Amino acid sequence: MFRFETAGESHGECLVATLAGLPAGVPVSVAEVNRELWRRQQGYGRGGRMKIETDTAEIVAGVRHSQTTGAPVAILIRNRDWQNWTEALPVEAAPDSAARQKPLKRPRPGHADLAGALKYNLHDARYILERASARETAARVALGALAKQYLRQFGIEVLSHVIQVGPEKLARPVEWDELVSLSQREEVLLNCADAEAEARMKAVVDEAYRTGDTVGGVFEVRAHGVPAGLGSHITWDSRLDGRLAQAILSIQAVKGVMIGEAELAAEEFGSKVQDTIHYDRQERRFRRGANQAGGLEGGITNGQDIILRGYLKPISTLRRPLESVDLDSREPALAAYERSDVCVVPAAGVIGEAMVALVLAGAMVEKFGGDSLAEVRRNFDGYIQQLREF
Repeated sequence: MFRFETAGESHGECLVATLAGLPAGVPVSVAEVNRELWRRQQGYGRGGRMKIETDTAEIVAGVRHSQTTGAPVAILIRNRDWQNWTEALPVEAAPDSAARQKPLKRPRPGHADLAGALKYNLHDARYILERASARETAARVALGALAKQYLRQFGIEVLSHVIQVGPEKLARPVEWDELVSLSQREEVLLNCADAEAEARMKAVVDEAYRTGDTVGGVFEVRAHGVPAGLGSHITWDSRLDGRLAQAILSIQAVKGVMIGEAELAAEEFGSKVQDTIHYDRQERRFRRGANQAGGLEGGITNGQDIILRGYLKPISTLRRPLESVDLDSREPALAAYERSDVCVVPAAGVIGEAMVALVLAGAMVEKFGGDSLAEVRRNFDGYIQQLREF
């Protein structure tokens, strides 16, 4: 079974990630994992935390001599900021530790602070925000990098780009080659493929900086080279579109997801939105007139690019705080301010890539099985031949 977990707090010693289910023999590059972690930290509008952390992955189990062993993979990502929190968040209580705590008593609207405090009966929201923080996604990105390296063995790639920041939108289609070029940049602004649109987006972020506000947006994740037949229509929880949607919605601050041209489909007649089917006799394969379904029909991949969009709300922590209530006095108070970002849409796209890669890797393991990469390849190649002979 393919499964993963993460652990760790925003200001704790480290983040921990485990991944079980990868077959033995998958090539692993730690440099590629660290490149993905670097990409997650980039983008115009990031806060002071990114100036402290330089995320690097320590693979401590499951990989030897640059290949998976078939055992669970374990990764550590150390928090440099921990040195500033060792007295505030110790594992064991000391006689005077209460005086050194940094409690959060004024919950932030839009964050998990109050809902979590009520759920767990904690009168200090610090314990909630430490885990609810998007810092946790660094661990997911590290695992997603491993999933990407597995998928690459079968010609599958996953990338993202930003199509909207605040009210400013990208108004033209983007080709796959542009996304590849975008992912290879050594300097990341807002990860938009169009320079003019990116300049307009930057102006929105500048305005948020000026006013002490935050701004959200929309990122698009695209999976290229995915074969037809992953996922299933048989049961509700085996539908791949549902699993991908949950993966995107699990990212902190994401409030909506769209597969393909769902918004257009809701407005138009069926004759305008279904992807027509054709057959290329020379290449002996089916093809489509468009990809408005986003590569998924009936919960099953149809051989086209998978296209998903994540709708990211503005970050909850504002330098100009909103109205809240003090948890002790129950009197009106301004929400607490934690060092935070102004815009994280590019980073959310990288996290979205990781989540899509993990879901697709899981779907590949389910369909093709195999204890070693060589065995998976035999199964995969046989299935691709079956598709050609259909």
